[in-house]
This record gives sequence, C-alpha cells and structure tokens, in this order.
Amino acid sequence: MNRATENKIILIVRKTRLDELIARYNTRSQAQFYVEHLGADFSDYEREHRCYQEKVRAAEESLSRWGRVQVVDRSFLPNFLFGKEDTIVVLGQDGLVANTLKYLNHQPVLGVNPDPDRWDGVLLPFRVEDLALVIPDVFAERRKIRSITMAQARLANGQVLFAVNDLFIGPRSHTSLRYSIRHATREERQSSSGIIISTGLGSTGWLKSILAGAEGIARSWKRTDGKPPPDVGFDWEAEYLYFSVREPFPSKTSGAKIVFGKITPNAPLEIVSHTPDTGVIFSDGIENDFLHFPSGMEAVITVSQRAGRLVI
Repeated sequence: MNRATENKIILIVRKTRLDELIARYNTRSQAQFYVEHLGADFSDYEREHRCYQEKVRAAEESLSRWGRVQVVDRSFLPNFLFGKEDTIVVLGQDGLVANTLKYLNHQPVLGVNPDPDRWDGVLLPFRVEDLALVIPDVFAERRKIRSITMAQARLANGQVLFAVNDLFIGPRSHTSLRYSIRHATREERQSSSGIIISTGLGSTGWLKSILAGAEGIARSWKRTDGKPPPDVGFDWEAEYLYFSVREPFPSKTSGAKIVFGKITPNAPLEIVSHTPDTGVIFSDGIENDFLHFPSGMEAVITVSQRAGRLVI
C-alpha cells in the first residue's frame, strides 16, 4: 500500500466576507447593493473571495498527493472529532489557527497564509506553494514544532474549556458579574465587567490593551530605571498565565485589591459565581461556544496539560 494513502490531512477553511454577506442578504446582487450603498468597494470583497477559493482548491490538490484530505469549515470545529494521527492544515488568518488549536490534542498544525498581501500572518509561516515540500517533512518528522501553552477552565460539574489566546469570565452582556476570587493566599468578593486570562500567545492582544488602559497595573510593570514599561508579551511556551480583572467596582460588598496576577501550576485562579443566570466563560473570542457560569458554580483556571503544536 502507498504510505501516502494512510495519511489523514484535515484542511480547515473559513467563509469569506462575501460568503457571509450572501448568507445574510440571500443573493450576491443584494450583498453588492448593501455594500455599495454604504460607499464601500464591493470589488475588494470579490477579489478576496476569488483569491481564497483559488488557494483552497490549490491546497486541496497539493495535499491530496500526500494523503486523504477532509475539508472542514470553521463552524464545525466545536463538534468535529479529530483523530490522534491527523495532520491539520489551517488556511486562513491567525485567528483561525488559534480557533483550531484549542480543539486539538497534540496534533501538528500548519498555518498557511492564503493572501500574504492582505494578512500579516504571525501564525501563518507557510504559503500554499510550500505545502509540497513541508508536508513530506512533517510526516517524516523533520520539521521543528513550537509548543504553545494553553489555558484551561474547569467547572465543578466537570465541564472543561481550553483557550489558546485568552479566557473571558464575565457577564453575557454589558453588565457586571458578582463572584468570589481566590489566588495564592488572597481572597475577596468582587463585582466587575469580567476577568481576562491570557496565555503567552495572547499576551500581545487583550492583555496589552488592558495594561495600556490601567494605570495601576502599568505601574506594576514599570522599570526601576524610570523608563517606560517594556513591551508587553511573554513566550508562547511559558508555563504560566496572567489574569486581569476588568473595571472592578469597590463597594461595601465588593473589593478591588486582587486585580492582576500570575497563574502557575502551584497557584491556580479560583472563581465562584454569585450571579444567578448571566455568567459565562468563553475563549478566544468565540462567544457561542461557552460554559454557563451560574451562582454557586466554581471555576478553576490553570495551565492546561494540553498544548498546541505549531509547525515552523
């Protein structure tokens, strides 16, 4: 039997902006009318769509020479069952790589940039043209793999949610979440707009914006020589996380002292909800894939034993 036929390759794709517009407005012409009515350039949507579809076809053709290829849309990721020996190829933006990694368990991931003129691609080191050379190396285990630390939220009822960039614990809408927070030897009741837990990979995103906007936190990063704080960010492989409390409200029943900290294997973050029905936990910006976090439920946030594996 040809060895290549035994290889299983999962190609992860996503809908383009044009696909989403057509789904919303039913036809291409109606989508065009909507875009142009607002003064935007519809031809840009068409160019992006055409380029992406061409790259999907080219990637599928190239990968089919090295194994059995299954194309999976991003919308199916939460319910898709990946095999232990699958090789994952992600064709899209950086966010699609992060969305994919959290549903995997040590399978190698190749990030492929479908449009380098449009996307920077921090997590997309390859182009479609590279696949013919890279895929054989991956199967022969000749490529370097970079490990990516993930965060984990485990509820008292056994439900678990993983995150590649960050976890959000907070209200479903623009209200406040009431909860008790425990970290290391400190504990207090709080009311805030939520808690962000950032990984190394996500440290230059949401965490950076929080630090930039919070004077008290920024002071804790200030250098002793009086110079401005260094650029925020830590290694993707770092075996720790950082948590930040957004807009804590001090009152007679809620404190604002535990607002920032480092989560390690020996110092997890524990949160107990005091909000009846609107509390949620979601990760990496995917709001429709969440854990319900009602009153009395405890969540323990730790560094996950599961790690992402990005081919470089």
